[in-house]
Amino acid sequence: MRRTLPAALALGAALLLSGCTQQGWTSPSDGRTIDGTGVEEWQHPTSAPVSFSGPTTDGSVFRSSAHKGEVLVVNFWYAGCGPCQTESPTLTTLAEQYTGKGVQFVGVNVRDEAGEAKPFEEKYGVPYPSILDQANHGAVELAFAGSIQPNATPTTLVIGRDGRVTARMLGQADPSILKALIDSAVSGRDT
Repeated sequence: MRRTLPAALALGAALLLSGCTQQGWTSPSDGRTIDGTGVEEWQHPTSAPVSFSGPTTDGSVFRSSAHKGEVLVVNFWYAGCGPCQTESPTLTTLAEQYTGKGVQFVGVNVRDEAGEAKPFEEKYGVPYPSILDQANHGAVELAFAGSIQPNATPTTLVIGRDGRVTARMLGQADPSILKALIDSAVSGRDT
């Protein structure tokens, strides 16, 4: 029994060091997985359009329905998540690059209240709104339950102009891959 304890501790440490992500989802038949990246893309999304809303850190309400016809980039995060902190400059830079180009970024904070989320957004200069999903009883995560679920934190979803998920990136966002996924959705290859 004493020999199994060190092995269990080592396994637990390895899981903690691997980040906040967890795998375990099967893509639709037309899905393309980019090996070793945690990225899946669908050229012909079969999932139903997703609609969601929730209170944001600034006290307003974000509604996906207000962005019909735009590409949405939805990032699931929380302030204490190391990979979320590391990817934040990437997301900020991309959000700024796509300003005025029919792309709306939105964060979905899965754990924090405004008092924890706001300092994170200020520190990293996040230029887009973030929904406080805990205050929203997990409604945004539930909105994706019948579609392509986040399954990890962080996860970034790209939603085409028709409201269907076109891509999912589990784990820390890779800037060049995420840009390619957004460009694909913007150019209409997602429909």
